[in-house]
Amino acid sequence: MTDTASPTTPTHDTLRARFAPLLSRITEGSAERDRERRLPHQEVRELAEAGFTAVTVPTAHGGEGAGIETFFRLLIDLGEADSNLPQLLRAHFAFVNDLLLGEEGPETQRWFEVIGRGEVFGNASHERSAATVGDLVTAIVPDGDGFRLDGEKHYSTGSLFADWINVSASTPEGGRARVTVRADAPGVTLSDDWDGFGQTLTGSGSSRFEAVAVPADQVRTRPGGGGDGRPTSQTSFLQLVLLASLVGVGRAAVRDAVAFVRSRTRVYSQGSGATAAQDPLVQQVVGRLSARVAGAEDAVLAAARALEAAQDAPEDRRDELVDAAELRTIQAQLTAVPDVLAVTTELFEVGGASATSTGRALDRHWRNARTLGSHNPVIYQERAVGDRLLNGTGLLYFWSTGEKK
Repeated sequence: MTDTASPTTPTHDTLRARFAPLLSRITEGSAERDRERRLPHQEVRELAEAGFTAVTVPTAHGGEGAGIETFFRLLIDLGEADSNLPQLLRAHFAFVNDLLLGEEGPETQRWFEVIGRGEVFGNASHERSAATVGDLVTAIVPDGDGFRLDGEKHYSTGSLFADWINVSASTPEGGRARVTVRADAPGVTLSDDWDGFGQTLTGSGSSRFEAVAVPADQVRTRPGGGGDGRPTSQTSFLQLVLLASLVGVGRAAVRDAVAFVRSRTRVYSQGSGATAAQDPLVQQVVGRLSARVAGAEDAVLAAARALEAAQDAPEDRRDELVDAAELRTIQAQLTAVPDVLAVTTELFEVGGASATSTGRALDRHWRNARTLGSHNPVIYQERAVGDRLLNGTGLLYFWSTGEKK
């Protein structure tokens, strides 16, 4: 697949070569980190210091200026090394994309420079409260020249590794605010209490904010609660980060299956080859796995190209192309999730019971794929696409959970 970057922007091949030594080190420790549940603080810091977290930041602000397709190809590479890392950086990269879209007002240059210096942003948006769908209990209130933030969040993915946290909160007027606070500010408590069986190293625990003082220039408000229903490319962007992580899992599963087969010296009495690698049935399984991953990757990159076209479009065509990118992203999700789940299950067909050794940690691929595939559930996305094609119903650009009104 060709890289669509222009001559003035870095290509995937160039950036991949630059980050290759770091990606190799991350790969080498991925299985051990999973077994020990060792959070990748060092790996995140190394990515930031190497410039990976600023790869889409304009060069004028210390970044690489990479395009959208190039960026998602790099995320797939990172996901193959360790699928936890793209997901835990999801909020960070989404914040950068907000800045690129010009949605951050006069503070854009300031935040670009902060990110260009290697600082990382986390997320605190989801709540496990009794609030109704689309509402928030976490709130800000005016306090002197600034604001005071109080509330508790769950699934604060990436915040344990972050220098800053973007917090969603309600305002006294019933609007919505994004509040940016230092991760080490007084009143901020971050907990490593994520108990999922997959993606265990994303730091997706809870965060508590108790009378946190926030300067006025770190609060961005808008009227109304929830989303405004207008097409936004951020929905596609956020989903594609998860899908890039998922394709990375698929690639890692095929890589590890191939390595496992090549290492085997014993064969089954029913086998047809002198070695496992020469057995036609084992070859058939490996070929099938590789094709499914290739198909999933192509679907995700096609959606990334659609997103890039939407974000680069003139104003009079933007909504149309954003909607097309959203549809293509959902369709990629409906392809990639079942295909990668199948790959991470069928890889065990190449080795019998010895493939289940905890030392190899091949089970982490299925656990990670299953966890990634549970976000924005496929069953709702399938129905949304069907309703769109049959009845012309608009796609949903705002996901939230809560009690029914």
